[in-house]
Amino acid sequence: MPHLTRMKKIGFLSFGHWSPSRGSQTQSASDALLQSIDLAVAAEEVGADGAYFRVHHFARQLASPFPLLAAAGAKTSRIELGTAVIDMRYENPLYMVEDAGAADLIAGGRLQLGISRGSPEQVIDGWRYFGYQPQDGQTDADMARHNTEIFLEALKGHGFAQPNPRPMFPNPPGLLRLEPHSEGLRERIWWGAASNATAEWAAKLGMNLQSSTLKFDEGGKPFHVQQAEQIRAYRAAWKEAGHERTPRVSVSRSIFALVNDMDRAYFGGSESQDHFGYIEPEKVAVFGRTYAAEPDVLIEQLKEDEAIAEADTLLLTVPNQLGVDYNAHVIETIVKHVAPGLGWR
Repeated sequence: MPHLTRMKKIGFLSFGHWSPSRGSQTQSASDALLQSIDLAVAAEEVGADGAYFRVHHFARQLASPFPLLAAAGAKTSRIELGTAVIDMRYENPLYMVEDAGAADLIAGGRLQLGISRGSPEQVIDGWRYFGYQPQDGQTDADMARHNTEIFLEALKGHGFAQPNPRPMFPNPPGLLRLEPHSEGLRERIWWGAASNATAEWAAKLGMNLQSSTLKFDEGGKPFHVQQAEQIRAYRAAWKEAGHERTPRVSVSRSIFALVNDMDRAYFGGSESQDHFGYIEPEKVAVFGRTYAAEPDVLIEQLKEDEAIAEADTLLLTVPNQLGVDYNAHVIETIVKHVAPGLGWR
């Protein structure tokens, strides 16, 4: 089928791995955090549009996103700063509104927050250690969606809390809202959907859509075809819900342009195909391929990716343990040598 060409925002997505192992350039959590800030700065300099970070708990990866987003926001001026994704099973949604509002104001309104039910974690029911558990008859996924609804409502900035009649400081009239409030952040919340149904749910609630390098298998078709179908179902649900603005949609991909000997040494044998497997018991998932080839070959391959064609934003998953300079090179090769050939720039 012919694919439409959309101008693309191109960003990177880092899991922020760190390991005190030979060959890793992120030996510690400090390395991972400080290099993440440096990579956001470098990505802005080479013309990328976004710096996104994954959140995992109980792991040697990035975990607490708001100090990182605020620091990156203070050191950059143009690039979008986001998450893909924050696990809402672990979050106090009202405290999260305050953190997100503060980080967004520091960044001048550039936050793009991806949230979701989360994925399997390093420990069993890790959210319980954070003091959260589903209500009777609910699942952890129900709890994540409930927290999300509270978060979205509080982001609107409406007063809901009864003021103290004898406050320490004077109050504005009426019910009080959470502060600091960042106007417009509510429209920059994304939902990471692993199924068509949750993508449609996100559309009804007015969230943008993030789709990853995997999704639950819903028909056995190739990954990019299933993901494109998910995006189209999301857009149909958005239209049916009657929202006034145009939603945004991102997809994540592992894409490496081989332009020098180092690229070929690292990724020359990394090209892969889709595969099917289990990310959760009894739920088959389809995992997307890795693209690794010379720029002219990549251009022809990526033309056939239906989901990238449907999306307006492409997030490049980066091997952060290879260091800031190399990852800035990975991003720059796509922006300069691949994106123009696809009409994305």
